[in-house]
Amino acid sequence: MIKEFTNSYFLSAAECNPQGEMPIQLLMERIIEIATLHANSWGVGYASLIQDNQVWVLSRATIEMQRYPRVNEDYSLVTWIEDYNRYFSQRNMEIRDQGGRTIGFARTIWMVINFSTRESMDISKLNYISQNVTQRPCPIAPQGRLKTISVPSRFTPYTFRYTECDLNRHVNTTRYLELLINQFTLDFHDVNFISRIEMAFIKETTYGEDVIVNIDDSNPLDCFMSIDSGTTSHCRAHIVFAPRNR
Repeated sequence: MIKEFTNSYFLSAAECNPQGEMPIQLLMERIIEIATLHANSWGVGYASLIQDNQVWVLSRATIEMQRYPRVNEDYSLVTWIEDYNRYFSQRNMEIRDQGGRTIGFARTIWMVINFSTRESMDISKLNYISQNVTQRPCPIAPQGRLKTISVPSRFTPYTFRYTECDLNRHVNTTRYLELLINQFTLDFHDVNFISRIEMAFIKETTYGEDVIVNIDDSNPLDCFMSIDSGTTSHCRAHIVFAPRNR
């Protein structure tokens, strides 16, 4: 079995953000995609697990980037499993530019749930994980504890729509991310980029559900955010921006 899995991509103009680079929500899609491809190569991807009414779900993600791939640039992702326990698998990623230079890393935490009951399953029985854990560390800091925002500096009401739901009939991971980064203006993104983001996916959200995006950007370059309905958090995030080189 392949302990480290690599996949290469090309960033087309149609995929770029207004700054001519890879948007972070596309990077999140690529992170989920390469994790899926690696699991499929071991025969434990969606097609296999769903036969036992089980699916992999992303629980937490932390991304730290020096820069993002630019328009018409080739880039690649490398993934490996660093550790696991009874309920969670820690899968890391390295992002490389077309010259093979490292431009970022990601830490992700995955769990297996029962598709019907949504309860977590014991993954210690999946022998392939223990056979393929590597000793390769990930150099970025693990995700910190993300708390409820008790006193937001601003907030935005939102209702989730049809195109934001996936085959599980819940809001897609990248749609949470899009909602968060859309809370900042085009002018702000023109002069700043996301150098680090931590996200915790806490409770699934369904079509038509009303939420509030709570934002603490008292420090505009170090923001805490959460997507909530009442006292329930669906997603929490910590976003650190860095000035762009002009």
